[in-house]
Amino acid sequence: MPAAPRLASMPMVLCTLGDLVLDVIVRPEQPLVPGDDVPAATQVGAGGQAANVAAWGVALGAQARFVGHRGADAPGGLVAAELARHGVEALGPVGGRTGVIVSVVGVDRDRSMASDRGSATELTAEMLERRWFAGADWLHVSGYMLARETGARASAQAARLARAASAKVSLDAASSTLIRTVGPAVFRERVTQIAPDVVFGTEPEFAALATLPLTAALVVKRGAKGCQILTNGDPLELPAMPAVAVDATGAGDAFAAGYLVGGPQLALAAGARCVSKPGAMP
Repeated sequence: MPAAPRLASMPMVLCTLGDLVLDVIVRPEQPLVPGDDVPAATQVGAGGQAANVAAWGVALGAQARFVGHRGADAPGGLVAAELARHGVEALGPVGGRTGVIVSVVGVDRDRSMASDRGSATELTAEMLERRWFAGADWLHVSGYMLARETGARASAQAARLARAASAKVSLDAASSTLIRTVGPAVFRERVTQIAPDVVFGTEPEFAALATLPLTAALVVKRGAKGCQILTNGDPLELPAMPAVAVDATGAGDAFAAGYLVGGPQLALAAGARCVSKPGAMP
């Protein structure tokens, strides 16, 4: 049965697929010194690309659901509670340990990350339930799901379930290091199985992918340089919105949420809002 038409007054529904982890953000007051100590400000909270996009979706006016395999330990309870406070419904199996992402913010306000996905890697296609995607307007898939074959199959199944509910599908390429580790050809094939309508990525991520045999719109996240949107026509270049950079953690996720909720201008505004404060979530 086709989905019922959404009333104009109803908020869009954004569903995300990926990780809910513990984010540890470290902002040293000076460059790190090998074998020594420097003072730093540290922030701990919920994170993970899919969780961040869902939280920003709510902050920008959408309803949002997160789908993923979540840890059953004490950190898992903390991050699930924080996600709920952001108004996001968390769906999916619970078990194992919660992953941790450590982000070190440099003096240039950019960040480098070390990622441990924990039990998020255990999600399989067989665990997914059709009702989780019912009524969704968009399914946003984190590229980290494509790191393993099981996650890639789960992503493809989620895309099928979402499209059966009349949703469109987007994907974030996630990490150039991830793409090179998986292998560009394998990663491209896994993307093809999802057949996204929109692919988000940074310039290094798209360079690592080389080419995508897709008709998807490609949205290049360029940080302080704004964004570039590639469709069948000429590329559209849009400048970044003014912002005093504090922490780039999560800015790309805020950008993706803004794009899905309201288009390029809302995406740029959300990215600027995120980079102007500490932390990845709104």
